[in-house]
Amino acid sequence: MRNFSKLIIFVSFFYILSSVYGYYNITNINTTLILNSNQSGHVVEVFTVYVSNASLTSYQQTKDAIGITLSDWQKIIYNDGLTQHILGSGHSIYNFAFLPGPLITVPGGGYATLTMNYYVKNATSIKNIAPRKFEYTLNDSVFNFQAVQNGQILPSNLRFNIIIPKGSQIVTLYPLSDSPKPNFINNYTNDTMFSWYTGEPLSQFSLQYVVTESPQVEVVDYFNNLYKNYTFEIYLVSVVILVILIVYIYRKTFSNSK
Repeated sequence: MRNFSKLIIFVSFFYILSSVYGYYNITNINTTLILNSNQSGHVVEVFTVYVSNASLTSYQQTKDAIGITLSDWQKIIYNDGLTQHILGSGHSIYNFAFLPGPLITVPGGGYATLTMNYYVKNATSIKNIAPRKFEYTLNDSVFNFQAVQNGQILPSNLRFNIIIPKGSQIVTLYPLSDSPKPNFINNYTNDTMFSWYTGEPLSQFSLQYVVTESPQVEVVDYFNNLYKNYTFEIYLVSVVILVILIVYIYRKTFSNSK
C-alpha cells in the first residue's frame, strides 16, 4: 500500500511537471531502407514524439510555420535521436523532405509523428555473376545508428526495416532478422522486408541478394548502354541518313517536275 501511494505521488508530480515545463520525448523510431536496382536507397523514417501539455501550442505553431528546417526541429525537440540514420558517402543525401504530423492529444500532452523521406547513393554494391544475374551487397557504411565500442547498435526504441526488390534471392543475411523469423527451408522465398529491433548489434551486419533480370530488361539495358557509349556515333549516322533522305527526296521531286 505504501509503494502504491508513492507511485501515485510520483505520477501526479510528473503530470504537474509536464503541464508546467514543456518538453518532447521520442518514444519510437521506425526506419525503413528500400534498396533499388540502381544501387540507391530510399529511406523513410517515422519518429513518434510525445509532446508535453506545455509544449502543445509551441509544436502546433512550429508545424504551421514556413521555412522551418530539420535543424530547427532538432533545436526545439533537443534529442539526438531526431537525425537521419542512413547516410550516403560523405554523409550525403538528396530529395530530402520533412513532414511534421498532426497532434493527437492525451491527458497531460499529446503525440505526433515526424516523417523524414530522402534518398542516398551507393547503398549497395553490385556484381554481375551470370547472364542476367546480379549480386547486390548492402554497404553498411551508410548506417548512422547508435555508436558503441565495437561498432553500432540499434537504439532500444528503433525498428529497422530493409526492403529488397521483389523476386530477389537471399544469399547472406546476418544477423538473422527478428521479422520474418529465420526460414532455412525456403530461404526467405517471397519475403522482401526484413526487420531488426531490441537493440540489435550491427558490427558484423551482412546482406547479400541476387536479382535475376527478365530478357526484356536485358534487351532494354543493352540498347541504353549502346546509346550512352556511342552517342556521337549514333548522332552522326542519324545525320548522314537524314541528309541522304533529303537528297533522295529532292532528286525525286526535281526529276518528276521535268
